[in-house]
Amino acid sequence: MCFYMGQKEPPVKVEKRFNAKVDQLEAFLQADYIIGFEFPKVPVILNTAPEIITTQYHWGLVPTWSKDLDFRKNTLNARIETLEEKPSFKNVTTNRCLVIASSFFEWHWNDEKGKSKDKYQIFSAEEELFAMAGIYDTWHNPQQGINYHSFAIVTTAANKQMEYIHNHKKRMPIMLKKGDEAAWLDATNAFQDFAFPYSAEMVSFKIA
Repeated sequence: MCFYMGQKEPPVKVEKRFNAKVDQLEAFLQADYIIGFEFPKVPVILNTAPEIITTQYHWGLVPTWSKDLDFRKNTLNARIETLEEKPSFKNVTTNRCLVIASSFFEWHWNDEKGKSKDKYQIFSAEEELFAMAGIYDTWHNPQQGINYHSFAIVTTAANKQMEYIHNHKKRMPIMLKKGDEAAWLDATNAFQDFAFPYSAEMVSFKIA
């Protein structure tokens, strides 16, 4: 699961890291703690325009067939194992994006019911900025007559480090290695090929 993340770096640093340009600097989200359930616009790179860092996509995917925005609270994440089965995702497995982040957050349960939890912030030890695998869609809002762009972060089984931190669900976002980012964006590559836990070094800190 991944419902909280950070993207603390300024546009110029993000542009340099991903060799792309931010579309609207005034809309660029830079924050240490981003809450998915607020459905913010997070910087992403679409496979249809890899030279652009777009600021127009909300976290929480709204399928084209949805009746309203309420659906998005259920689609912050998409399990890679069931992408082709879920109605929300099965038609957009080739709509791929990079979700730009500097960290994400998960909770370690200290008891079976999660009444006591420790909060961890997780970073890549290799890069200050990294990309999580995402998929996206566009929904037309009939009341307002406008398009609503949105995405979901794709998750996979936890690696050893995340198995300890996220000991309740044992999941983690697909943290792409730098060399795998272009491959994820290439929709001719089977998405199943990315269903592996992040194998590179990670750094985590207990913060609460």
